[in-house]
Amino acid sequence: MGLIVQKYGGTSVGSVQKIQAVADRVVRFRSEGHQVLVVLSAMSGETNRLLSMGREIGGETVSRREMDVLAASGEQVSIALLSMALQQRGLGARSFLANQISIRTDGAHGRARIEKIETEGIRQYLEDGIVPVVAGFQGVNEAGDITTLGRGGSDTSAVALAAALEADECQICTDVDGVYTTDPRIVESARRLSQITFEEMLELASLGSKVLHPRSVEFAGRYQVPLRVMSTFVEGPGTLITMESEEMEQPLVSGIAHTADEAKITVAGVPDRPGSASKILGPVADENIEVDMIVQNIGVDGLTDFTFTVKRQDYDQAKSLLVGIAQELEAGEVVGDKEIAKVSIVGVGMRSHAGVATTMFDCLAAENINIQMISTSEIKISVVIAERYLELAVRSLHNAFQLQVPAEAE
Repeated sequence: MGLIVQKYGGTSVGSVQKIQAVADRVVRFRSEGHQVLVVLSAMSGETNRLLSMGREIGGETVSRREMDVLAASGEQVSIALLSMALQQRGLGARSFLANQISIRTDGAHGRARIEKIETEGIRQYLEDGIVPVVAGFQGVNEAGDITTLGRGGSDTSAVALAAALEADECQICTDVDGVYTTDPRIVESARRLSQITFEEMLELASLGSKVLHPRSVEFAGRYQVPLRVMSTFVEGPGTLITMESEEMEQPLVSGIAHTADEAKITVAGVPDRPGSASKILGPVADENIEVDMIVQNIGVDGLTDFTFTVKRQDYDQAKSLLVGIAQELEAGEVVGDKEIAKVSIVGVGMRSHAGVATTMFDCLAAENINIQMISTSEIKISVVIAERYLELAVRSLHNAFQLQVPAEAE
């Protein structure tokens, strides 16, 4: 028996009835002899509702500090309700805000990073048989102001507490029962993975898998916190995310990720000389526009084409910015495409197997799907294709790498 940190997301605590069900789960884990610490998100939709009200009143000049105070209030409701439900079931339980257990962060409101967690007090509650119910997504800075951790903040809170307390496992309890080889909504035969490495999960999360936020996976990997994704609503072992070991079977490809939230921009006829790439991407970065894949063609007659991808929501701003930059560089026109998608295959087995890229490219060619851009790492290959072929590409690749549920198991 050991210490388990459980995190429940907004859909898991979206109503009083669901909070009652979470309380029953916590009671069951306690009855098995485990110490349990619970981290909660706000009830489903509540954080968006609060932020919407803040923007309606504060507009573009709204104080980031006050927005954090507002956003952090959602978790206060859910931790109080769950603590009450646990107390009604005979368990000692107590709710905690970030300042009460000193989850210390830097001062970056809206995207704060955890710097230190005081554990002495919370350890004593656990030793006394109390279930601490902690507000996720929030911390407190050196000045004592409330801060929020940004996207995936509650997952990050849970992993950070698990690391600080040296927990035996951190369980992310959500509305899916684990990590799948690909999106089951696209491929019905997608298979739940029993185990996956931190490295693979970080790639999948960064490339479009919505199960976990990359930041929490990175944190767990850094501090070697065993991380398990499991369903709040369906019993099952979920998926264990852990360090790569010699005993683990290394599949060629573990999963396929995809995202349609992409746009491509090309600056044609760029003078092929040192500094051109910096002059193009520097101003884009200054506007906090994230650049993903980059391709620069071989120069011909002293000119080259420079292509990169951004989030679709940033496309218009980035393209408009680059028109002026192209004129300064005496480059050609700036063109783009918002109807693209990125499809990626991920697997630590790629390190020791040749021919993975060939299989991927042959598969797409057989479906007459043109590859516009390619990006690779040791355990990942990503391609940009026309968005209309996204689902066909995912299904075809899933079959090509034999990731489906075996026929005898269906």
